Amino acid sequence: MKLYYLPGACSLASHIALREAGASFDLDRLDKATNKTAAGEDFLAINPKGYVPTLKLDGGEVLTEGAAILQYIADQNPTAGLAPTAGTLERIRLQEYLNYVATELHKSFSPLFKPDTAEAEKEAAKKRVAQRLDLVETWLADGRQYLLGDRFSVADAYLFVIANWTGPTGIGLQRWPHIAAFQQRVAQRQAVQAALKAEGLAA
Repeated sequence: MKLYYLPGACSLASHIALREAGASFDLDRLDKATNKTAAGEDFLAINPKGYVPTLKLDGGEVLTEGAAILQYIADQNPTAGLAPTAGTLERIRLQEYLNYVATELHKSFSPLFKPDTAEAEKEAAKKRVAQRLDLVETWLADGRQYLLGDRFSVADAYLFVIANWTGPTGIGLQRWPHIAAFQQRVAQRQAVQAALKAEGLAA
């Protein structure tokens, strides 16, 4: 498999999941300015959507969309325990968390990374992000270690990456101590440290 990525982008969640699963994979960094990869591939020919994560399977099939890729990685490596069994209520809860992070939290950050976003729109985006984080804080306030309880899942990898964006956007996590503690727990995981180092993000 090959994962196409940008350092620190949402593709980091798929990168973490692959390492948590013990999967064999290659990395290929995208250059957004040229839409070429470090290996010289035309990225738009691989994924016409033009964004990461993109996962090319050994058979040549290409998967896109982070939440789908995360579940695929979990399902292909069931012994890693990164997702509950398909068809169970717990699996639906995983999908619920993945969809919330993808459609509500992740997308709320988008205006903050666009250089032409007006200041008023940036402030409105920060307010939306804060509202979404308020809800996540209530989830983690009951003493659970991770979103599904005491076991790490692919939803935690996704939340970790998106919550990290509070740093470069100036939002911070002072207002959300349970999320801040969650971030510290996840950051200490061996697979997370390895992914951060591979993307040049480790301190």
